[in-house]
Amino acid sequence: MVNNPLWTAADIVQATNGHCENTEWSANGVAIDNRSVVEGDLFIAIVGPNNDGHDYVAKALESGAVAAIVSRIPEDVADKRKLIVVSDTLHAMEALGRTARKRCSAKVIAVTGSVGKTGTKETLAHILSPQGKTHYSVGSFNNHWGVPLSLSRMPKDTDYAIFELGMNHAGELGPLSKMVEPHVAIITTVAAAHLEFFSSTEDIARAKAEIFEGLKVNGLALLNGDNEHCEMLNALAKKAGINRVAVFGEQQDANIHLDNVELKPNSSEISATIFGQSLSFTLSIPGRHWAQNVLPILGAVSEIDADLQKACISLSTLSAPSGRGAIIKLMHDGKRFTVIDESYNASPVAMQAAFKVLGQMKPEKSGRRIAVLGDMLELGDTSPEIHANLVNDITANSIDMVYAAGPNMRHLSDALPDDLNGGYATGSSELVQPLLAVIRDGDIILIKGSLGSKMKVVLDALKAASDKMSDSDRVGV
Repeated sequence: MVNNPLWTAADIVQATNGHCENTEWSANGVAIDNRSVVEGDLFIAIVGPNNDGHDYVAKALESGAVAAIVSRIPEDVADKRKLIVVSDTLHAMEALGRTARKRCSAKVIAVTGSVGKTGTKETLAHILSPQGKTHYSVGSFNNHWGVPLSLSRMPKDTDYAIFELGMNHAGELGPLSKMVEPHVAIITTVAAAHLEFFSSTEDIARAKAEIFEGLKVNGLALLNGDNEHCEMLNALAKKAGINRVAVFGEQQDANIHLDNVELKPNSSEISATIFGQSLSFTLSIPGRHWAQNVLPILGAVSEIDADLQKACISLSTLSAPSGRGAIIKLMHDGKRFTVIDESYNASPVAMQAAFKVLGQMKPEKSGRRIAVLGDMLELGDTSPEIHANLVNDITANSIDMVYAAGPNMRHLSDALPDDLNGGYATGSSELVQPLLAVIRDGDIILIKGSLGSKMKVVLDALKAASDKMSDSDRVGV
């Protein structure tokens, strides 16, 4: 039996109301993808729209899973004693997550918003990890599968926990928040995203406000005072019974506000006031939007009584998450260039922020600022106009060349002046060779698009084509 296991068999059976013939085992991890199973994991056979986890139970057990939660017994599993049988595996995972939350005394922070959820979560994890045992959701595990899975992985002796909560329909966020039961709820911002499923940004704000449903009694809601929907969100918080709301932003009357920001190509020097406490620090990621994102982060750190000075020191060693602003140094055919990896996701406000970062950076030698852009998805009927209007932000930030891919980006390509239009393709992979052919020494290349636009294909191709460099040369901030 594992010393101090994540779960004992008896605890799992009790939490899920399942049946297992053998309870002389324990699990030290939880997985729902058999490809990610490691020795000692509990595997949960989730039934999805495209795959049934029951088809992979045998493989999971062969890969080292100690047991599997199932709602039916797979024929190819020889040892039935390794199965916990339940009526519904998703409900069982939710029950496991709720049990993990109830048995843990950690200070819990939940993060949602149209932009910046993952960066905020990752930054909180970076800050809090040196100050106590910290648990946080991996990647973008923020939906009806990811949140209970992340909860079920939380050790009972966790000091700090951070969970990202996502949604693209009304009614999705509330149940997730009730599972997480946060002490602090952050709404980073509300912007045009998922408009395919909402009639307006006001409706998106109402859906984001569902995070208040699970907030602990006397918990704190942190709202973006620079966002046009702040007043509405404040009213919705009060309607939900939340009596502690704080506002962050650039306005000096905000509870948490920026006093000064000095933007540099690879960092920012920031002065801010956090609930009356003045702080000055270096943020090792460029961009005003990152400086703004730090405000609710430090507000949350203050609320859970972690050390703000240590948090500020940690901000000087922060790296942007992969696909969300990471800066990579590469070389092709002897020409050194820089890539800003924003390949994971995109929305209009995130595009604007990325263009500002690119505009702030200064190319070396004969280099240029190049944007390689894929479609922003789920924008509904307004998508053609939104994509075409990106040309204004592109020109405002002195971007020298644009490559565009996807049916929505066709509207931007058509709107671009000829001297800025590097090329258009129906798919991201078609941009690779034209881009490689024009790279100059000192170029700075921004790669950005919604996940479904597959802009990471371009990034991976540039990495694959890169000449051998030392690790210190290859990675920037």
